[in-house]
Amino acid sequence: MSLKEIADRVGTSVSTVSRVLNNASPKCASKELQDRIWTAAHELGYRPNEAARALRGGGVGHPTETPLRVSVLMARVQDVESDPFFEDLLHCLKTELYAQGALLQHVVYAEADLEADDSDGVIVLGRCSQSLLERLQNRTRNIVGIWRNIMDFKVDEVVCDGKKAAELAMEHLIGLGHRSIAYIGDCSFESGYVGYSSALIQHDIPINYSLIKSTDQTFTQGRQAILELLEGENGFSAVFCANDITAVSVLQTLNEQKRRIGRPISVISIDDIEGLWDREPALTTVHIPRQEMAHMAVQTLLDRIRRGHQETVRIEFPCKIIQRESCTRI
Repeated sequence: MSLKEIADRVGTSVSTVSRVLNNASPKCASKELQDRIWTAAHELGYRPNEAARALRGGGVGHPTETPLRVSVLMARVQDVESDPFFEDLLHCLKTELYAQGALLQHVVYAEADLEADDSDGVIVLGRCSQSLLERLQNRTRNIVGIWRNIMDFKVDEVVCDGKKAAELAMEHLIGLGHRSIAYIGDCSFESGYVGYSSALIQHDIPINYSLIKSTDQTFTQGRQAILELLEGENGFSAVFCANDITAVSVLQTLNEQKRRIGRPISVISIDDIEGLWDREPALTTVHIPRQEMAHMAVQTLLDRIRRGHQETVRIEFPCKIIQRESCTRI
């Protein structure tokens, strides 16, 4: 199976197909075109050229085996397009699976009939409930989770600790002199909220619950939450948002309301999604290494499928602040 056959089926160029299948950037083609290319590659059973992968140092050295089939379970969102973080992470996984000669079998959501899935292994994106994990384990032991909430389950996991990311964001704001800091995001067993609260306690800053807005971390609820905060007499000087899409809605709303507000308000978040911060002021955020996490998740899952390891593996990646213009000193 060649790239030309995929290009002919989709109606695009071979170079575009190559960029989509081999480039981890989600901006190399429109989302609609990318989806059509991935679908065609899956239907045609495309596998990257073994020699080319060897030259790049990729691949797993199993050129003659039947391609392993991997499903991706979206545990946190019902619609991947609604959350750019998971959309980008899914794209990285697709690229890595094809680079390793594996096939993406299905992309399913938490409410799906998991027992009907016949893949060789499952990668779970986002926080997974105990009951959902047990359903998965009843079907297969080949499971790897990618998430920010470290969970002590008996499955392999690739993590970037959300609590540490939140503490890093809060330390940045506190270092700029902010002490009245609002929080917008999920508050139900969410590591980001735990990190927010922990940082305040460590700096002897009282937790002001009127500055905490629990949301589903979407653009719409982010806008609603910041408007509610502005209606109060809280005098907050900064906002920590649990994800970039919430922060973008907050920044947009603050820009619209800046004459009425009459003071600068700093905004920081977690994700570092390319394109979302490309506006004024550019968003200061905590970088989550999605491409590296996807790479290690695929490597770990394929190794477990091949019985390369038996003990549970946890691989933790560090995070880092990406300083831009949305945070200022007071």
